[in-house]
Order: sequence, then structure tokens, then C-alpha cells
Amino acid sequence: MLYDPYKHHRRSTRLKGYDYTQPGAYFVTICTRIRECSLGEITDGIMQLSEYGQITLNFWSEITPHFPCATIPIFVIMPNHVHAIIVIQDTVGRGVVTTPLPTPIDIDNREKTSLGGETRPLPGLGQIVAYYKYHTTKQINAINANPGTRFWQRNYYEHIIRNERELHAIRTYIQNNPLKWDLDQDNPSNPATGTLG
Repeated sequence: MLYDPYKHHRRSTRLKGYDYTQPGAYFVTICTRIRECSLGEITDGIMQLSEYGQITLNFWSEITPHFPCATIPIFVIMPNHVHAIIVIQDTVGRGVVTTPLPTPIDIDNREKTSLGGETRPLPGLGQIVAYYKYHTTKQINAINANPGTRFWQRNYYEHIIRNERELHAIRTYIQNNPLKWDLDQDNPSNPATGTLG
């Protein structure tokens, strides 16, 4: 099935039995609580970050230092959500990447992988997203002197990127997302959402 951004970025498609710690590229969307437009606003197709948006921008650069096997080749911050590609790499020695994308066979088998019965030392996608959400929320709450307040929705959407064609389509979608904000389902000013405001 081809990647359809309007169809696929609204619900989780987690695969039962799929090991989200295995090397691969994942498209992730994280929405603010009740989709509040607190990360900034888009003017003429350009995102103008709020103070909260700047915090969410800064913390993308904290992922790789904390999780050396994870890289973020592209991301975008929108008024009430963020999109990113997170790549988990299986490294050998000093940064040699063995598999940047899972093969269709890996995905279709959906088997958990291990090396000789050992636990895979890679973090799971959920662990990486949780780290990002926790630290951005903590800093935003510190500004408001309001600890314990939820900033993001509880869950997040992820999609396993299966091949280079999908990777290219998702990269293009992320890059062009601010230009299409007027049509975005998460835009409260979009008449199609029925929630003008």
C-alpha cells in the first residue's frame, strides 16, 4: 500500500509482534494535548515558533546524544503537532550502519530478532518518543510553574518506512507540511474540520 499522508497520520498502525527496537526508519507524529496550537503559527507557509515550539525544536538535537543509534534526518514542527523520521541503526564498532531500512521480508515476518539469545541493545521507538515527550513537557511546565501538566497527547502515531520510495514520499510530505497547513485536518481554521476558530 502506498503512503497516503491524509489517511495514515491519524491513527496508530502498530504491528502485533513487530520489534520496534530493530533497525529501521519510522515516521512519527506527536500531537499536542487536545491539538492546541501552542507551538506557533504558520504565516505564508513559514512556521513561526512560539517559546514552546522552540523547546520542541531544541530537543530533537538531544535524541542522538542520548540514543547514539538513533538519528533524526528530518522533522517539522507544526502549530499543534510534530512530524519526524526516526532512524534506529544497528551499529558495529564505531558507527558502521548495517541496515538503515528494514526489508519487506523483515516486516512481513514480524519476528523479534535477537543475536544468540542476547537482548538487543537498541532502544525501542517508544522509548525514544517517551524521552522526547517527557523532556519537552518538563521544560514547558517549568516555564509555567505547572509541574505534572500533560502537554502532548498520550499516544503517538508511527509508520514503519518500508522502502526508499516511501522514505522519499514521507520526506517530501514533511518538508511541504507548513505549505499545506490551510488544508491540514489538525488546523482548527480549516472549514473541513468543522471546528472554525
